Amino acid sequence: MDEQQLADIADALYRLPLEEFVTARTAAAKAAAAETGRGPADDVRALPKPSVAAWAVNMLAVHRPGPLRELAELGTLMRSAQEELDAGALRSLAQERRQLLNRVMDTARTVTEEHGRKLSGAVATEVEQTLRAATVDEGAAAAVRSGRLLRVLSADGVDRVDLRDAVAVPSVLTLPAVPAPETGTASESAEAPPAPAKPKGRATKVGIPSTGATGPPASSGATGATGAPASASADKPRLKAVRTERPAPTPSAVERAEARLAEAEEAARAAAEEASLRTAEFEEVEADLARLGDEARRLRERLKAVDAEFEQARKQRDAAAAQRQLASRAAEKGQRAAMLARERVLRLRNTPD
Repeated sequence: MDEQQLADIADALYRLPLEEFVTARTAAAKAAAAETGRGPADDVRALPKPSVAAWAVNMLAVHRPGPLRELAELGTLMRSAQEELDAGALRSLAQERRQLLNRVMDTARTVTEEHGRKLSGAVATEVEQTLRAATVDEGAAAAVRSGRLLRVLSADGVDRVDLRDAVAVPSVLTLPAVPAPETGTASESAEAPPAPAKPKGRATKVGIPSTGATGPPASSGATGATGAPASASADKPRLKAVRTERPAPTPSAVERAEARLAEAEEAARAAAEEASLRTAEFEEVEADLARLGDEARRLRERLKAVDAEFEQARKQRDAAAAQRQLASRAAEKGQRAAMLARERVLRLRNTPD
């Protein structure tokens, strides 16, 4: 079984409801064993079950891919603004990201409920964390949009996200391209001359190496039309996002400080919004707890009163039962006396004077 066939099986598995994953994986492994042998079956059986948050992101990628594409495009614009140290653009884009994340999270809750699971608060936080990471790093955006995400992603404040073991079958990934922001000049968009003596920029790779890829790193001297190393075809394919940064003038201390300030303000606003949301949730739960506590106290008092009424009724029943028994005995005695009296009367009537 080649990588593409394994990826096709993985695509079918990771789009299922989470509760059906293990059963479907076992069935797929048995089918692979029957068709191609034990080795491919082991490959299928080794496909990991995703976390709940990763499954929710996969549901978005499979059933609602549009919002994830918007996040990837917004991330491209944010990285461009960060490279240019455009504090104003960063603030505007950060606000747009908050609004877009809110909309995407609403969509995530809807699509996961449609497929049998309601997101808890903790899982929703992990989903939002993963979506935010997709706007920071191109590799993370590709992983999120793959539909085969395995775990939560996290952006740690730099422009790289740890993508190790984040995607099933990372060597096979086909995604629509995310358009780059239209900020370059005509000279920058022109085709670069082959093998320049001194490169004007640096290429940054963010990728998920395939578990079987080995060998020395490719030489940076020879590149293909896509900007990937020419020797990449000799290695096992890799899930990667390649971004070439154009040269930028050395920023002044003020520009660097303004860019960092914009990032800090965005982080502070996001933290304040999160704190406000958690505070509202806490107050709601606390109010529910107080209401339920009052209701429990009322029920306990009512139960105590009912227990007292029950005990009184039991005593009255026992007394009534005793009285009923006495009355029954008295009635039987009266009936016997009446019977004896009738017999006496009959004898007296039949006796001659």
